[in-house]
Amino acid sequence: MTDSSHTFLFADLVGFTALAELEGDSRALAVALELQRRTAGLLRSHGAEQVKTIGDGLMLRCTRPAAAVALGLQVVEIMDEPGLPPVRVGIHTGPALSSDDDWYGQTVNVAARLCAVAPPRQVLISEATRAAAGRIRKVDFGERELHWLRNVSEPIGTYLARPRQDIRADVGRFLGHAFKWRTRTSEAVA
Repeated sequence: MTDSSHTFLFADLVGFTALAELEGDSRALAVALELQRRTAGLLRSHGAEQVKTIGDGLMLRCTRPAAAVALGLQVVEIMDEPGLPPVRVGIHTGPALSSDDDWYGQTVNVAARLCAVAPPRQVLISEATRAAAGRIRKVDFGERELHWLRNVSEPIGTYLARPRQDIRADVGRFLGHAFKWRTRTSEAVA
């Protein structure tokens, strides 16, 4: 048992029940297993472990909050393909207790509840995770919002995390498109 600080990440397939209803249990199982397979390939590089699967979802534990945020963004990205349901992620940092290869406590509960209220294709992190993670390269955070979570007595401050846009690449693409447009215009005049 331990109660030191841990970061928990819950990932969930949005619309999984509807997928099973429309495309059958075999297709739904294949999609859930694909989420597990793709996520497993990311765990080691983020200092994370899979605690367990929960139907169409995953419970992960990370040793570093910043790595958990980066992992959450990658999990959303790897499943963002046509034909696959979107993923949502909730992350919270704090003390937790371990017993028989599972984790318990308010930190785990809050992370699971944040996942449940996260929008599709988004990573919703708690204020505690943002504070513990510090500044993260290539990650931007949305405005602080309060969420009242089921069976949590106080509202939780949250932020949406998203990959930081590389402004230089965006400017380059813009100028490239503008240059090509001008070239076509001058060619049409000649």
